[in-house]
Amino acid sequence: MASLTERLVGAAKLDAATYEEVEADTTATPQAMLVVVLANIAAGFGAFRELGFGGLLVTTLIALIGWYVWAFVVYFVGTRFLPGPRTHADMGQLLRPLGFSAAPGLIRVLGIIPGLTGVVSFIGAVWMLVAMVVAVRQGLDYEGTGRAIGVCLIGFACYVVVAIVLATILNVTAGIVGS
Repeated sequence: MASLTERLVGAAKLDAATYEEVEADTTATPQAMLVVVLANIAAGFGAFRELGFGGLLVTTLIALIGWYVWAFVVYFVGTRFLPGPRTHADMGQLLRPLGFSAAPGLIRVLGIIPGLTGVVSFIGAVWMLVAMVVAVRQGLDYEGTGRAIGVCLIGFACYVVVAIVLATILNVTAGIVGS
């Protein structure tokens, strides 16, 4: 079994074997949750001037809720409406790889450097979406990437809606979608 650091690096490198490993490791769910939290905190450092400490806590809570909602939508859509011939998954088998797909978001800590916040946030968000496709492909045992992209787009749309609703309720306006 790989260490957390090795898994973070493998996930950031978009290594399919890393995503398969965390999918199969039923003890890796707390690690996946930690990755989601760390990626959000990394983004929060870059946006701390706008968010403050309270905003960072709220966006972390929203990120955790969003992670679960996204995993549920991916599970539901991927196993019920768009299953592949080998698709077999439970919620844990999606929560873990989807949590690790946030690993590229750790780069967003570089947003603390003045003038880089927007660029680093964009790069981190795109990189995380690509990692999400790999995570979904592996978690749902898809043979190709196209179906995983479709499931991710549906999951992302639901995540954005939930994030906006929660941000509105909790009165947070910055850094939500990229978290």
